[in-house]
Amino acid sequence: MNTRLRQIFGQIWIAFRQLRWDKTRTVLAVIGIALAVLSVTLLAGVGTGVTETGNELFNEADRDLWVTGGPINLAPGSVGGFQNPVPNAHTVATQIEQHEDVQTAVPLAFQVVYVSTDGEEFETIVGSGTPGAGGSVRITAGEGFTGPNTHYADGNYSGNFTHQALVSPEFAAQHNVTVGDSIHVGGTIASARAHEFEIVGVSPTFSNFLGTSTVTLRLSELQTLTGNAYDDSATLITISTVDGADREAVRKDLATAYPEYTFRTNQEQFVEVLQQQAVVLAAGTSLVVLGVVAGGMLALNLLLSLVYIQRKPFAVLRATGATRRGIAGIAIVQAVSIAFGGYLLGIAFTPPLAAALDQLAFTVTGFEGLVQVPGYAYVAGGIVAGGFALLGGILGVWRVTRVTSARGLIN
Repeated sequence: MNTRLRQIFGQIWIAFRQLRWDKTRTVLAVIGIALAVLSVTLLAGVGTGVTETGNELFNEADRDLWVTGGPINLAPGSVGGFQNPVPNAHTVATQIEQHEDVQTAVPLAFQVVYVSTDGEEFETIVGSGTPGAGGSVRITAGEGFTGPNTHYADGNYSGNFTHQALVSPEFAAQHNVTVGDSIHVGGTIASARAHEFEIVGVSPTFSNFLGTSTVTLRLSELQTLTGNAYDDSATLITISTVDGADREAVRKDLATAYPEYTFRTNQEQFVEVLQQQAVVLAAGTSLVVLGVVAGGMLALNLLLSLVYIQRKPFAVLRATGATRRGIAGIAIVQAVSIAFGGYLLGIAFTPPLAAALDQLAFTVTGFEGLVQVPGYAYVAGGIVAGGFALLGGILGVWRVTRVTSARGLIN
């Protein structure tokens, strides 16, 4: 037993001594394993972050059902730039609210509008329309919309504008405006110059959902400014059910009553959004798989090379009486040591690199949390580092030790 332990400690000592002998080679091998680990953890973090952020956005909306009338088509050359697929939105929403298990039905519209703080320089941002602040819009500053929607006038669109607007926190910070200030908003520059709105609140609701700065008006006023009032068109209708209601049963009832519309739960709507991004998702999935495969192959190749370039030291050990098992033990200790060092380095750099990638993704897309490294990613990185490195060590040893003579090892 003592002899066996001495052999094991001897193999470990020789393995570490050879690793220290060529420090540059050892450091490069450890860095290579770390890159393999990072390829797994960061790519898995991107996939998880996109999914988690999407679910959080839909849950934050606090809606139970989503009503759509088809895809949201681009309308180049038109005011607003989008062709919203839900006509007669106010009327349909009112009818849906008559269902005994429906608490509220809120039509929403999204269009591109011109906005200016001085009436001279304009920029285009996303304008959102909602009948009122209510429970569908979270207000973080100011009172939000006050008073009745005078412009809608029971569907005639003939009343006076309330000229009240909500802005996103990003817009308020970028333009240094606050509650009580005024901005110009319109579907064209001419209409924007003619319509000055008072900022009555700051709301992150639609900017969080869309990932960009927004200005929110009453639905009828946005429709009039962007040419959508003639058919009362909206992008979608959101539904909140009463407490304890069977959402699936409500969905089926409404789908039967309104066959021209599609009714989806939060999860179904999220899946629909994902399906519309099928190419992006396929590319993301491919990247994760490629990261695992490429990382594993990199680790495997590094360890095969590490063992192979030590042919001469192994030849000397064979010439002095070392067994094949002893050489195998030395190589495996080296492989495991490098894999462990590379894994520690990889997981140490994962959090800061994930944070940097998340900030880059936020700058590009406007959404936070698109890179979230899950716990299983660290486990997967460990499997890649340890499993493939160990396999590389074993295959390298097999390649070297199948040659029995010291002369054969050197050649």
